[in-house]
Amino acid sequence: MDSVQVRPLRADDLPAAERASAVTFLDADRLSRRVSDPEPELRPAVAAKRWIERNRYFLDVDPGGCWIAVDPAADPTGPAGQVVGFGISQNRDGLWFLGTYGVLPSHQGRGVGARLMDAVLAHAGERPGIFSSSVHPGATRRYRLAGFSLHPQMRMVGTVDRATLPAVEGLREGDADDFAWMDRLDRELRVAGHGPDHGYLLGTLRLVVSRDRTRPGYVYVDGHGQASLLAAAHPETAQRLLWEALASARGDTVVNCITTPNEWAVDVGLAARLDIGQEGYIAVRGMDVPAPYLASGQFL
Repeated sequence: MDSVQVRPLRADDLPAAERASAVTFLDADRLSRRVSDPEPELRPAVAAKRWIERNRYFLDVDPGGCWIAVDPAADPTGPAGQVVGFGISQNRDGLWFLGTYGVLPSHQGRGVGARLMDAVLAHAGERPGIFSSSVHPGATRRYRLAGFSLHPQMRMVGTVDRATLPAVEGLREGDADDFAWMDRLDRELRVAGHGPDHGYLLGTLRLVVSRDRTRPGYVYVDGHGQASLLAAAHPETAQRLLWEALASARGDTVVNCITTPNEWAVDVGLAARLDIGQEGYIAVRGMDVPAPYLASGQFL
């Protein structure tokens, strides 16, 4: 019988879970690497710290959705064994999302992923669900068997041609006073608001919002000019917000999680002279693909 145990995540598991995540996704990046892509590298220390902080936040907000798989036989010297899998999900009102999920290459094909998926889906109950998926064949098979529709994502990468940047008007810096209408917009686009996630995101990212409340929209922008999460009531507002993000980019940038209903983002990226490629899937169950919307990989 398999010695692996699936149990709730604890705060003291986070460093070991991060290491399992780093190894798992490095292997996935190597499997999906294109010939022209640089050689994948292990997650750097600063990104590892962010991973731990983000998932500690998830553990604090909704611990019932946070699970790990542990194999005592893989590390018999340790008090609890080796973390060999992880599934971290969250409920926000009427919506469930999966923040991260994976199993170490050494333990794939042994049913560990299925058991973790059963645990996080039990937490979802009857809620609609959404997450961003890699192209790993074992993972995508599991998602489809769980009833999720897989919608191909595009990503756009490169250095913005600054000669293409338009004059963008009608935007301002956002703050916590905007969260109420942002959650209303979220509910229209993705079933439920982000709730406490807005506070977390505002603590780490720049928030830009539309001045026109009849055409609301917002975008969180990271220090590299990447739109980490974007939502709008109209494509024109979404395009202005994305241009604002690209205007702050220095060097290479990325526009992620572009689905077919969000071709407005493709138009902006092409105009900025970015290159387009395919990158995994947005998986949804019991809901439509949000639009105009660019999902966050972790907060959806």
